[in-house]
Amino acid sequence: MISLSPSRTLKALMTCALVTFGAISHAQQVFRVTTIPEEAATEQVRKFTPLAAYLEKRLGMKVEFTPVTDYPAAVEALVNKRVDLVWFGGFTHVQAQLRSGGKIVPIAQREEDTKFQSVFIAKTDSGIKQLSDLKGKQVSFGSASSTSGHLMPRHFLLQANITPEKDFRRIAYSGAHDATIASVVSGRVDAAALDITVWRKFVSDNKVDTKAVDVFYTTPTFFNYNWSMHADSPAELRQRVQRALLELDSSTPEGREILQLNRATRYITTSPENYKGLESAGRSAGLI
Repeated sequence: MISLSPSRTLKALMTCALVTFGAISHAQQVFRVTTIPEEAATEQVRKFTPLAAYLEKRLGMKVEFTPVTDYPAAVEALVNKRVDLVWFGGFTHVQAQLRSGGKIVPIAQREEDTKFQSVFIAKTDSGIKQLSDLKGKQVSFGSASSTSGHLMPRHFLLQANITPEKDFRRIAYSGAHDATIASVVSGRVDAAALDITVWRKFVSDNKVDTKAVDVFYTTPTFFNYNWSMHADSPAELRQRVQRALLELDSSTPEGREILQLNRATRYITTSPENYKGLESAGRSAGLI
């Protein structure tokens, strides 16, 4: 057995403590980002990896983007501080606020999110031309926690005196907007509701034939997506992340790529008050 003098023992313990502290400090230099899985994981990685690289340069620390399996997982990840930044839909932002006791800070939204819309789609030969034609049909939403794929479509259906559980023959939940489109194209459901920007992207990329499947109803506008952080994160860090998002500029190659991938013209500031209407809609629809 090797015997150490008290001074050498103290020095060894201090060295160990410094190594441990260094490991902790290093671990804290990883800035973690995720998003609600509105599209397939491969598409999420494609969309958000350039943004992660941009934030890494702006923040001077390692930035990791990791997809999650479902919408509730994104909520729990930020509420429990397992990630630092989340791309939320308006409704998942509301859910995170309620779960955290009001400790979620929305720092930026796309300009498009101030007047967002959902669309209802159906096969063009289905005879479905208006919301009332959905009675007795099989209809799909996206995730149950989706703003544009469930909450707001349900809200506007209820305003039209249509109760999905009573008036539809079957309700399906696809889990993601791209899967919602596929469910109508394949004929698994008669009609579906989804995010207007995803629909437009599918149309512009020629991934859907609008002669076969098209929009028959577009909702009124509402506030939607945002980037959110936890209130327990350092205020200076939140400000730096917000500034990086707001300074994305489509006139630069990097900014143009990131904004196009995020289907954004630019990012602007936002506030919790913008999502109070969604909370009211969620309560009225019995989803909160």
